Amino acid sequence: MAERKKILAISGSTRQKSTNLNLLNAIATLFSNQIALTIFEGIATLPHFNPDDTDKEIAEVMHFRQQLRNADGVIICTPEYAHGVPGSLKNAIDWTVSTNEFSHKPTALITASTDGRAGHAALLEILKTIEAENIDQLQLLIQFARTKVDANNVISDEVTLAAIKGLIATLINSIETITTAAS
Repeated sequence: MAERKKILAISGSTRQKSTNLNLLNAIATLFSNQIALTIFEGIATLPHFNPDDTDKEIAEVMHFRQQLRNADGVIICTPEYAHGVPGSLKNAIDWTVSTNEFSHKPTALITASTDGRAGHAALLEILKTIEAENIDQLQLLIQFARTKVDANNVISDEVTLAAIKGLIATLINSIETITTAAS
């Protein structure tokens, strides 16, 4: 059996029982034979980004960056807030701009929201700017997400489930391609 890929999952929602967290937990269960998914739980505790502090050893920031470096790939699952990127998620990403943890790291973006189009487009642009690997093929917009993922971490919508399966397969393939090229 192939070694499971280490995936760091980041929920753009700080709610404890968010649809995004439910979706990440569903992915962790569905693909447990292929990926070892760790959910980053410190997004709400990261300090406000300040460019003057990028070289300082701030424990929460250092921990976040290290988790990104240790991961083979990343999954960001986020809602859209006011037609944009949730502030806590943007703040977390800003802490990595000067240290390049996302650069050439296979990163899947799932926007799971009521609408999500504007926030999804904004976050895609951010991820392209910080050089997240293969982002054009590693993206999924799930509209009306609450009707497709339940509180028991079950993806109840067959179209959404098929799309998630395709996305995770592409993420694993991207990781394997980079690993092979580095060998």
